[in-house]
Amino acid sequence: MLTVQRGVSLRPYTTFGIEAQATYFANIASETDLNTLFQLNEFNELPKLILGGGSNLLLTQNFPGLAIRLNIGGIDVIREDDQHSYVQAGAGVIWHDLVMYCVEHNLAGMENLSLIPGTVGAAPMQNIGAYGVEIEQIFDHLEAIHVGTGEKHRFEHADCQFGYRESVFKHELKGQYIITSVTFRLNKTPIFHTRYGAISETLANMGITDETMSIRAISDAVIQIRRSKLPDPAQIGNAGSFFKNPEIPAAQFEQLKATYPALPGYPTGTDMVKVPAGWLIEQAGWKGYRTGDAGVHTKQALVLVNYGRATGQEILALAYQVQASVLAKFGITISPEVNIL
Repeated sequence: MLTVQRGVSLRPYTTFGIEAQATYFANIASETDLNTLFQLNEFNELPKLILGGGSNLLLTQNFPGLAIRLNIGGIDVIREDDQHSYVQAGAGVIWHDLVMYCVEHNLAGMENLSLIPGTVGAAPMQNIGAYGVEIEQIFDHLEAIHVGTGEKHRFEHADCQFGYRESVFKHELKGQYIITSVTFRLNKTPIFHTRYGAISETLANMGITDETMSIRAISDAVIQIRRSKLPDPAQIGNAGSFFKNPEIPAAQFEQLKATYPALPGYPTGTDMVKVPAGWLIEQAGWKGYRTGDAGVHTKQALVLVNYGRATGQEILALAYQVQASVLAKFGITISPEVNIL
């Protein structure tokens, strides 16, 4: 049964662990709950905040509206062909649980995205990605309900306007739709992605060869890497990677490479080179920095952390300092990957 609460702390619902309150709060377990909520006229005109796992959100103030926590579950194979299985998951499914489901059923394409925090519904909004794979490569379609009309819509790949950590839901359609399910196209015959980051080295250390390669091995390698570098939000508040990896013109990259020979770069095929933001931040001297309870993680400079009682404003102020420092040193602007409210 749907209930709407008043004056609810959002701290338990975000991985940063920042204290902030929502004027109203609703927990949604089904599309029926959502339709019921939309029929309550007193909430129709209020601003709305959609929460999944809360793993990509920095709250800098109280939210003067209705926070909606999506708990819509379910994972199903809805159709198959010779090459693919189409797996539909509810928006509230934990992302890593879906990845493990696909790995266990030998459905390939998600294994590089193991252990990314958050829920399925947030994945296409952010076009999440890691270790050479992004959601758009395995995305088929999603279903979403329009906040204003309550009508259900289906969005195909082209409708979502995917970009690097971008989609139409972060821009033109921001706040207009609530995603209820996402369907992914998984490969029955795997295509292994092992060249990005430390995957190859980790696989070798695990004793994995070309003959023993599997999506399970890649998933295990990614999990091992992520656990070695990234803090557990249950122990230290964080939202994972705070900044996007910037893309710069190849000519600018070559100029920087002459000054900083160790500068890593990954050509994108469009005369642009993707540079790891974590490397830039570390070289600018921020790795392990702490002021009060706001800090930069000791093992991964790309992660800003809340050691306990940092406010959202303190985390944001630190983010601005890091941005300014990287721009001054390298002439590169790094942008937040995290949604800031």
